[in-house]
Amino acid sequence: MVHISIRHRNVHVDDVVKASANEKITKLSRFVQGMDTAEINFSEEHNPRVGTARKETCEATMRGHGHIVRAKAAGATQQAALDLVVAKLEQQLLKVKGKVDSREHGGPKSGHHHSPGLHEVPAGAVAVLEAPPVAEDLNVAKIVRRKQFEMMPMSAEDAALKMDLLQHDFYLFTNTETGKASVVYLREDGHLGLIDAA
Repeated sequence: MVHISIRHRNVHVDDVVKASANEKITKLSRFVQGMDTAEINFSEEHNPRVGTARKETCEATMRGHGHIVRAKAAGATQQAALDLVVAKLEQQLLKVKGKVDSREHGGPKSGHHHSPGLHEVPAGAVAVLEAPPVAEDLNVAKIVRRKQFEMMPMSAEDAALKMDLLQHDFYLFTNTETGKASVVYLREDGHLGLIDAA
């Protein structure tokens, strides 16, 4: 059973939308076993190009068994935004399911060894550290947020899938082929790039 939390910022979410969110996310959890938590956030987005028009925004994150899938969408109503998010999550969960099924039927598996010398946060933990205040200088970019996370050993292909599921432009991981830190990233031409530590 998936535990679902619904949050909203500066907007009211009525019971009909909440019930719909619970029902739709619960159905999604059947695609991949172990997806046991989901967080749904509703907010309102102002678009200055359309005068006072506002778009309802929905963002959802599902987690479980080492998988994280995330989607965000905007629509004319909260229900429309929710429906778009659910459709995106379903596509991503089907990708995860395909990968899991491939491994269970003899496909390639990522290694489970940890590279020596790499600092790791305990499994499942994510540390977010705010940067200390610095002298104000409008011409210098500042580091305003720091994150620490466990770098899981995996192949470059698995890292590319994780990056896609998180809808990020890059993904940092421990490359099982080299045992070193690597980054897979999305290039401007739509293809992927890979950076390996020397």
